[in-house]
Amino acid sequence: MLVHSRTGKWTAWALFALLFVPLFALPLLVIVAASFSTHWSGAFPSGPTTAHYAAAVRGESLQALTTSLVTAVTASLIALTIGTWAALASAAMGKRGPRILDALFMLPVAVPSVVVGLAVLVAFSQPPLLLNGTRWIVILAHTVLVTAFAHQSVSAAIRRLDPMYEQAAASLGARPSYVLLRVKLPLLLPSLNAAAGLCFALSMGELSATMMLYPPDWLPLPVLIFTSTDRGSLFTGSALAVVLMTATLLALLAVSRIRTRASFR
Repeated sequence: MLVHSRTGKWTAWALFALLFVPLFALPLLVIVAASFSTHWSGAFPSGPTTAHYAAAVRGESLQALTTSLVTAVTASLIALTIGTWAALASAAMGKRGPRILDALFMLPVAVPSVVVGLAVLVAFSQPPLLLNGTRWIVILAHTVLVTAFAHQSVSAAIRRLDPMYEQAAASLGARPSYVLLRVKLPLLLPSLNAAAGLCFALSMGELSATMMLYPPDWLPLPVLIFTSTDRGSLFTGSALAVVLMTATLLALLAVSRIRTRASFR
């Protein structure tokens, strides 16, 4: 909604601050403050220290961060490939085909992620696809959970494309594969980057399904944060949470820069 009067603009900003600060900003600021503290003083953390970060960037914590990054990157790439392929295929179908594909891809999102984790655990704990106890079952679960977002993002971008570009290339004798690789995909690149960033962020923070599937040698950072806070190490868990947020934000900023450059091509 557009607000033109000065009073209306100040009211809108005041309402935004009233909702944003206590609901979004303040909890994150408390986590950051707790990561630099040793104990609570009333309602606020106190006792400044950086020891929690010294532990959060080495040993098991560093390995957990690496595990989360590898899992998120792998799951995002697989999800982006499958989601893009399905979106391109559904665009060539009739009216009913895209609806069916949309429903199939959205099914894992429509149920709790812990149900998806249980389904993956049951489905891949027996031969011939025995993945239980390996890193691949975690990557598979993350891929299932984030593919829907990649598919929806790319499908929406395809619907917005002007078909005249493809028609012009085809009229000049370009083969369908050339049109796809040199015309259609470059036009979709900003949406592909946005979908990759969303899939990466969702995978980095996924906990419910991961708790049911991770093997001892493939411990993602969200699980380590949960176990640390569950044992009462709240300040260490806060430092790990800040590391997770920082790593995710840096990756999203990198994707945003790529998307910005792609939009000017």
